[in-house]
Amino acid sequence: MTAAQVLDHDWIAARIPHSGAMCLLDAVVAWDAQRIRCAATSHLHPDNPLRSKGRLAPVCGIEYAAQAMAAHGALVGDEGKRPRVGMLTSVRGVQTHVERLDTLDGPLDIEAERMGGDDNTVLYRFTVHCAGRLLLSGRAAVILDAAQAAGFVAQ
Repeated sequence: MTAAQVLDHDWIAARIPHSGAMCLLDAVVAWDAQRIRCAATSHLHPDNPLRSKGRLAPVCGIEYAAQAMAAHGALVGDEGKRPRVGMLTSVRGVQTHVERLDTLDGPLDIEAERMGGDDNTVLYRFTVHCAGRLLLSGRAAVILDAAQAAGFVAQ
């Protein structure tokens, strides 16, 4: 993976469809045409919008991975064009290895690797680690420009 420069939270927020507290990633730390690695500390924030009953379940790591995939799409897409909007259509083979994300001390290390796809769909493999410990892994399918594919046009 390339680590040419770290891309910060503001860069990410300007290129993915999440804003405010829902933009969970702090930085893109490495990427190439197939992979991306991001860092996040928002799992430690008491106002994390994914918390339920004061807890952050390990499956919330899927959203962190989805945002990393969106950032990857912005990086490898046509420069100068608006990034394509993707919709997570399925997750498979998800394995969790912790009971909660909000009790971890360090930053999350989120990795996503593009396994295949075409102009309309993409398949990624993802992992979420903290201090070298595997927390969550799985695969995700993303359909690009889902609203347009269904005949809806955003206003």
